[in-house]
Amino acid sequence: MANASYRDFDATELFCPNCRKAVPVRKRLLLVLAEGDRYDYTCVYCGASVGEKMVTRGDGDGLTFLVE
Repeated sequence: MANASYRDFDATELFCPNCRKAVPVRKRLLLVLAEGDRYDYTCVYCGASVGEKMVTRGDGDGLTFLVE
């Protein structure tokens, strides 16, 4: 599998509506569910939630990335 190294991405910067610019983010585990793990991305400067990510278990691509 040539694309195996690209199965899972983690955001390092996202746009923060409070800071009004792209900022570094912290990834934090919110929930561990039967279907996968839900993560929250927060701004390192103001602490606002700027996105979330659901990593599913099992078959398929195993990744759903949601940005608010």
